[in-house]
Amino acid sequence: METLILDTGPLVAYLSAGEQAHTWVAKVFRGIKPPVLTCDAVLTEAYYLLSKDNTATERLHDLIVRGVIVSVFDSSGQVERLVRLMQRYADIPMPFADACVVCMTEELPTSRVFTLDSDFHVYRRHGRQPIPVLMPNAS
Repeated sequence: METLILDTGPLVAYLSAGEQAHTWVAKVFRGIKPPVLTCDAVLTEAYYLLSKDNTATERLHDLIVRGVIVSVFDSSGQVERLVRLMQRYADIPMPFADACVVCMTEELPTSRVFTLDSDFHVYRRHGRQPIPVLMPNAS
């Protein structure tokens, strides 16, 4: 069974009707069976990006409290691994949250990343494997 890993872009687009991808993301969310897995770094980015929108942050609180979105990745034991990934993709550059999501795909081999970030077409898990993605116009 496929596991869906949530990146920041779709989360923000889902909670902000003004975002360009909102309609597509909302349609995808309606078809998802919870929980959707993510990491604290993604949640931190989302809270920051939504910080001026009280309604969106309240909706994010609700999704987390109800267990629709669950943070499952503990970065504290993965610091060297995360730093190596960010160094490898320094030319992009790779944000900390993206490094966490890539590590999650390595730990969850039947996962797919729900993202709007085309950098996930470049990133590789285990150094060589493409990362399956759920994104608009994904091949």
